[in-house]
Amino acid sequence: MVSLNLFIALGIVLFFIGLLGVLIRRNIIIIMISIEIMLNAINIMLVAFNRYKFIENNDGLTYSFFIIAVAAAEASVGLAILIAVYRKRKTVFVNKLNTMSN
Repeated sequence: MVSLNLFIALGIVLFFIGLLGVLIRRNIIIIMISIEIMLNAINIMLVAFNRYKFIENNDGLTYSFFIIAVAAAEASVGLAILIAVYRKRKTVFVNKLNTMSN
C-alpha cells in the first residue's frame, strides 16, 4: 500500500513544477497548463488526506470536485481570451502582451 508521505511528495513536486512553469515560461498556453498542473497537485493532496486521515467524511473529495469544476471553467474562459488576444495581436507570448493598447 502506498503511504500518505508519497502522495504528499508527489503533490509538492507537481505543485512546484507548475509554479516553475508559471514563473519561467513566457508562452501563455504553457502558463495555463502549469496552472492546471498546480490545481491537479492540490487535488492529489486533498484526496490523499481524505483517504488516509479523514475517512469518516468526504470533505476532501467534495473540495476536489469543486477544484475540478473551477479548473474546467478557468480553461474554457482562458482559452477564449487567448483566442481573442491571438486574433488581435498574432502572438501568444506574455512579454509581447505587456500593454493594453495596440
